[in-house]
Amino acid sequence: MIPIKISHLETSNEIEVVERKGIGHPDTICDALAEALSRNLCREYQSRFGQILHHNVDKALLCGGQAAPAFGGGLVTEPIRIFLAGRAITRVGNDQLPIAEIAVEGSKAWLKQNLHALDADCHVKIEALVQQGSQDLQSLFARGRDGIPLANDTSFGVGHAPLSAVEHLVLAVEQRLHGRGRACEHPAWGEDIKIMAVRNGAQLKLTIACAMIDRYISGIENYLEQKTVLARWIRECASEHGFADSEIVINAADDIASGNVYLTVTGTSAEAGDDGQVGRGNRVNGLITPCRPMSLEAAAGKNPVSHVGKIYNVLATRIAEALVTALPEVSEAHCLVVSNIGAPITEPVLVHAKLATSYGVPADRLRSQTEELVSGHLAQLPELLSELSNGKVQLF
Repeated sequence: MIPIKISHLETSNEIEVVERKGIGHPDTICDALAEALSRNLCREYQSRFGQILHHNVDKALLCGGQAAPAFGGGLVTEPIRIFLAGRAITRVGNDQLPIAEIAVEGSKAWLKQNLHALDADCHVKIEALVQQGSQDLQSLFARGRDGIPLANDTSFGVGHAPLSAVEHLVLAVEQRLHGRGRACEHPAWGEDIKIMAVRNGAQLKLTIACAMIDRYISGIENYLEQKTVLARWIRECASEHGFADSEIVINAADDIASGNVYLTVTGTSAEAGDDGQVGRGNRVNGLITPCRPMSLEAAAGKNPVSHVGKIYNVLATRIAEALVTALPEVSEAHCLVVSNIGAPITEPVLVHAKLATSYGVPADRLRSQTEELVSGHLAQLPELLSELSNGKVQLF
C-alpha cells in the first residue's frame, strides 16, 4: 500500500514572482545539450542492443567565451567552451560506443537548429567527458522487478496546477518570441531572453533581457527602435492574457548615454557575459516559480528509465494537473512524490496531495478519488518513460 497523504492547501495570490530563462540562456543551453545527449544515447542503445542502458549525463558546464560586438557586426574572439560530463555505458563486450561523437555532433545539431546567429562550428568548442558508470548503479538499473525499473536515487518530485495567468503569460512571451519564422521577421532579437514577472496585487511588471544581435543593428537609434518593437510585441501578448496595463522594461541595464547596451554577436550572453550549468534554470514546467513548490533537481540528462529525479517531477506535475481537471471541487493542487533507492519506481514511499477546494468541501473527503487518480498515474508510468526517452516531454 502506497502512503498517500491528503491535506488542505492554503492559497495566497497577493504576490507572485515568475521567471523563465529562454532557449538561448547559458543555463538553458546546458539543460538542452544534456537532455539531447541522453536522448541520443537512448536511440543508440536501442539501435545496438534493443534496450536503453544505464546513463546519467546531467553534468554540463558552459564557460563563456570572449566577443567584441559592434553595430553592423562584431567578432567572437574566443569561443564558448562546453563540457558534457556524466556516466554512461560506453562498452558492451567488444562493442565500443562512440560517446564523444554522439555528444559533440548532437550538441552542434541542437545549437544550429535553435540559435540562428551562432556558428556552432566556429563559435563553440565542445568536449565530452562521459565515463563508465559505477558497477552498483549499473546493476541496480539492470535488475528491475517484474519489468518495472528500480529507482536509482532517493529523491523527490513536485508539481502544481493549474498554471496562473502570469505563468501562462511568461511561457507565451518566450514561445512567441521564438516562434517559427521569428528569426526572419526580427533577426536582431537573439534567443537569449530572460523574463521576470512580478505581480503585486493587480499590478504586473515584466522585466525582459534580450540579447540583441549586432550585425542586424546599424546604430544606437536602430537599437532603440528594436527595443520599442519588442516592447510592443510583449505588450500585445500581455494584453491577450489579461494584463493590458502591465509595466514593461527591456534590457534594464542599458546606459544609452554612454553607449553601453545589450549587444551581442551571437544572440547569447554565453559569448562573453555569462556561464551556464545544468539545473540552474527552468523546472520541468518551463518556469522558475519561488512562490510555488519547486525541486532543485536537474532533470535534464538523467536517464528516463529509472532516475526518479527526472521521472517524479514530471509525474507530480501530471498528478496535480489531473486532480484539478478531474475533480470539480479542486481549484488548485500541489503534489509531492518521494522515492527510495532500490524500490520499484511505481512504489514511492510517499505521495502527498495538497488540495485547495471550492464549495467548502474538506480535502480529505476527496480521498478515494485522489487515491484512484494517483494509482492510475503510477500504473501508467511505463508510458511516461517511453515519452521521456522519445523526447516527447519538455523538461526546461
